[in-house]
Amino acid sequence: SVFFFGDYDDYTKRGFKMKSTFSILSEDNPGVLMRLAGLIYRRGYNIESLSVGRTNREGISRFTIVIEGEESVYEQIRKQLEKLIEVIEVRNLTKEGKFVERWLSLVKVKAPLEMRPHVVQTAEIFRCRVVDLGAEAITMEVTGDQGKLEACMEAFKPYGILETVASGQVALSRAGFMNTEKH
Repeated sequence: SVFFFGDYDDYTKRGFKMKSTFSILSEDNPGVLMRLAGLIYRRGYNIESLSVGRTNREGISRFTIVIEGEESVYEQIRKQLEKLIEVIEVRNLTKEGKFVERWLSLVKVKAPLEMRPHVVQTAEIFRCRVVDLGAEAITMEVTGDQGKLEACMEAFKPYGILETVASGQVALSRAGFMNTEKH
Protein backbone atom coordinates (compact mmCIF):
# COMPACT_ATOMS: atom_id res chain seq x y z
CA SER A 1 0.00 0.00 0.00
CA VAL A 2 0.97 3.65 -0.14
CA PHE A 3 2.98 4.85 2.83
CA PHE A 4 3.46 8.48 3.83
CA PHE A 5 4.29 10.41 6.96
CA GLY A 6 1.72 12.70 8.53
CA ASP A 7 -1.90 13.31 7.72
CA TYR A 8 -3.18 12.21 4.30
CA ASP A 9 -5.31 15.34 3.84
CA ASP A 10 -2.38 17.62 4.75
CA TYR A 11 -0.12 15.73 2.34
CA THR A 12 -2.49 16.20 -0.61
CA LYS A 13 -3.19 19.87 0.25
CA ARG A 14 0.50 20.61 -0.28
CA GLY A 15 0.10 19.64 -3.95
CA PHE A 16 1.64 16.17 -3.89
CA LYS A 17 0.16 13.61 -6.23
CA MET A 18 -0.61 10.29 -4.63
CA LYS A 19 -1.71 6.92 -5.88
CA SER A 20 -5.10 5.98 -4.59
CA THR A 21 -6.73 2.58 -4.46
CA PHE A 22 -10.48 2.40 -5.06
CA SER A 23 -12.65 -0.61 -4.26
CA ILE A 24 -15.87 -0.68 -6.25
CA LEU A 25 -18.72 -3.16 -5.83
CA SER A 26 -20.88 -3.45 -8.92
CA GLU A 27 -23.56 -5.61 -10.47
CA ASP A 28 -22.28 -8.07 -13.11
CA ASN A 29 -23.59 -6.42 -16.26
CA PRO A 30 -22.08 -6.11 -19.74
CA GLY A 31 -20.25 -2.81 -20.27
CA VAL A 32 -19.62 -1.94 -16.60
CA LEU A 33 -15.85 -2.12 -17.04
CA MET A 34 -15.98 0.26 -20.01
CA ARG A 35 -18.15 2.74 -18.12
CA LEU A 36 -15.83 2.72 -15.08
CA ALA A 37 -12.66 3.06 -17.14
CA GLY A 38 -14.23 5.66 -19.43
CA LEU A 39 -15.26 7.84 -16.52
CA ILE A 40 -11.69 7.90 -15.17
CA TYR A 41 -10.25 8.44 -18.66
CA ARG A 42 -12.54 11.44 -19.26
CA ARG A 43 -11.09 13.04 -16.13
CA GLY A 44 -7.65 12.81 -17.77
CA TYR A 45 -6.15 10.16 -15.50
CA ASN A 46 -4.46 6.91 -16.33
CA ILE A 47 -5.41 3.70 -14.59
CA GLU A 48 -2.21 2.20 -13.21
CA SER A 49 -3.85 -1.05 -12.17
CA LEU A 50 -7.28 -2.59 -12.63
CA SER A 51 -8.44 -5.95 -11.32
CA VAL A 52 -11.93 -7.34 -11.32
CA GLY A 53 -13.37 -10.52 -9.92
CA ARG A 54 -16.57 -12.01 -8.58
CA THR A 55 -17.30 -11.63 -4.89
CA ASN A 56 -18.92 -14.04 -2.45
CA ARG A 57 -22.28 -12.44 -3.38
CA GLU A 58 -24.02 -13.84 -6.47
CA GLY A 59 -24.08 -11.35 -9.36
CA ILE A 60 -21.66 -8.87 -7.70
CA SER A 61 -18.08 -8.08 -8.76
CA ARG A 62 -15.33 -6.11 -7.04
CA PHE A 63 -13.16 -3.77 -9.08
CA THR A 64 -9.86 -2.64 -7.57
CA ILE A 65 -8.54 0.40 -9.42
CA VAL A 66 -5.30 2.31 -8.74
CA ILE A 67 -4.87 5.82 -10.15
CA GLU A 68 -2.51 8.72 -9.46
CA GLY A 69 -3.80 12.23 -8.97
CA GLU A 70 -4.89 14.86 -6.50
CA GLU A 71 -7.37 14.42 -3.65
CA SER A 72 -9.95 16.77 -5.15
CA VAL A 73 -10.05 14.66 -8.31
CA TYR A 74 -10.39 11.43 -6.31
CA GLU A 75 -13.46 12.77 -4.56
CA GLN A 76 -14.98 13.85 -7.90
CA ILE A 77 -14.26 10.44 -9.41
CA ARG A 78 -15.76 8.67 -6.38
CA LYS A 79 -18.96 10.73 -6.62
CA GLN A 80 -19.26 10.17 -10.38
CA LEU A 81 -18.68 6.42 -10.01
CA GLU A 82 -21.42 6.25 -7.38
CA LYS A 83 -23.86 7.71 -9.93
CA LEU A 84 -23.45 4.77 -12.31
CA ILE A 85 -26.55 2.58 -12.13
CA GLU A 86 -24.74 -0.74 -11.61
CA VAL A 87 -22.39 0.58 -8.91
CA ILE A 88 -23.33 -0.47 -5.39
CA GLU A 89 -20.42 0.97 -3.38
CA VAL A 90 -17.27 3.02 -4.01
CA ARG A 91 -14.52 3.29 -1.39
CA ASN A 92 -11.19 5.10 -1.55
CA LEU A 93 -9.18 2.60 0.51
CA THR A 94 -6.12 4.84 0.60
CA LYS A 95 -8.04 7.68 2.21
CA GLU A 96 -9.99 5.44 4.60
CA GLY A 97 -6.91 3.99 6.27
CA LYS A 98 -4.94 0.78 6.29
CA PHE A 99 -5.66 -1.92 3.76
CA VAL A 100 -4.23 -5.21 2.60
CA GLU A 101 -3.00 -5.35 -0.98
CA ARG A 102 -1.59 -8.14 -3.10
CA TRP A 103 -0.15 -8.34 -6.57
CA LEU A 104 0.54 -11.54 -8.48
CA SER A 105 3.36 -11.97 -10.94
CA LEU A 106 4.66 -14.87 -12.98
CA VAL A 107 8.34 -14.72 -13.87
CA LYS A 108 10.27 -17.05 -16.16
CA VAL A 109 13.98 -17.09 -15.29
CA LYS A 110 16.91 -18.74 -17.05
CA ALA A 111 17.88 -21.75 -14.95
CA PRO A 112 20.28 -24.18 -16.60
CA LEU A 113 21.18 -27.11 -14.36
CA GLU A 114 24.35 -25.50 -12.99
CA MET A 115 22.48 -22.31 -11.96
CA ARG A 116 19.18 -23.90 -10.88
CA PRO A 117 20.02 -24.23 -7.15
CA HIS A 118 20.89 -20.52 -7.00
CA VAL A 119 17.69 -19.50 -8.77
CA VAL A 120 15.60 -21.71 -6.46
CA GLN A 121 17.40 -20.34 -3.39
CA THR A 122 16.60 -16.78 -4.52
CA ALA A 123 13.00 -17.83 -5.11
CA GLU A 124 12.76 -19.21 -1.58
CA ILE A 125 13.89 -15.88 -0.11
CA PHE A 126 10.85 -14.24 -1.72
CA ARG A 127 8.57 -17.21 -1.01
CA CYS A 128 8.00 -17.80 -4.70
CA ARG A 129 6.23 -20.93 -5.81
CA VAL A 130 7.59 -22.91 -8.78
CA VAL A 131 4.74 -23.42 -11.23
CA ASP A 132 6.67 -24.75 -14.25
CA LEU A 133 10.07 -26.31 -14.78
CA GLY A 134 11.85 -26.75 -18.08
CA ALA A 135 15.31 -27.82 -19.20
CA GLU A 136 16.62 -24.24 -19.29
CA ALA A 137 14.12 -22.17 -17.31
CA ILE A 138 11.90 -22.03 -14.23
CA THR A 139 8.58 -20.19 -14.04
CA MET A 140 7.64 -18.93 -10.60
CA GLU A 141 4.63 -17.29 -8.99
CA VAL A 142 5.34 -14.30 -6.76
CA THR A 143 2.67 -12.67 -4.58
CA GLY A 144 2.93 -9.71 -2.25
CA ASP A 145 2.85 -5.94 -2.23
CA GLN A 146 4.32 -4.03 -5.14
CA GLY A 147 7.61 -3.43 -3.30
CA LYS A 148 8.16 -7.16 -2.80
CA LEU A 149 7.50 -7.91 -6.47
CA GLU A 150 9.92 -5.19 -7.59
CA ALA A 151 12.64 -6.46 -5.21
CA CYS A 152 12.10 -10.02 -6.42
CA MET A 153 12.46 -9.00 -10.07
CA GLU A 154 15.70 -7.17 -9.23
CA ALA A 155 17.03 -10.30 -7.51
CA PHE A 156 16.28 -12.44 -10.59
CA LYS A 157 17.85 -10.03 -13.12
CA PRO A 158 21.41 -11.41 -12.78
CA TYR A 159 20.15 -14.89 -13.80
CA GLY A 160 18.27 -13.55 -16.82
CA ILE A 161 14.55 -12.86 -16.82
CA LEU A 162 12.99 -14.33 -19.96
CA GLU A 163 9.37 -13.24 -19.47
CA THR A 164 7.10 -11.69 -16.88
CA VAL A 165 3.42 -10.97 -16.50
CA ALA A 166 1.66 -9.30 -13.58
CA SER A 167 -1.89 -8.93 -12.37
CA GLY A 168 -3.33 -5.71 -11.14
CA GLN A 169 -3.61 -4.93 -7.48
CA VAL A 170 -6.34 -6.49 -5.36
CA ALA A 171 -7.10 -4.87 -2.01
CA LEU A 172 -9.46 -4.95 0.97
CA SER A 173 -9.65 -2.69 3.99
CA ARG A 174 -8.07 -4.17 7.09
CA ALA A 175 -10.38 -5.70 9.66
CA GLY A 176 -10.31 -3.78 12.94
CA PHE A 177 -8.38 -0.84 11.50
CA MET A 178 -11.17 1.07 9.80
CA ASN A 179 -11.45 4.76 10.55
CA THR A 180 -14.76 4.53 12.39
CA GLU A 181 -15.26 8.30 12.47
CA LYS A 182 -16.22 8.31 8.79
CA HIS A 183 -18.59 5.31 8.77
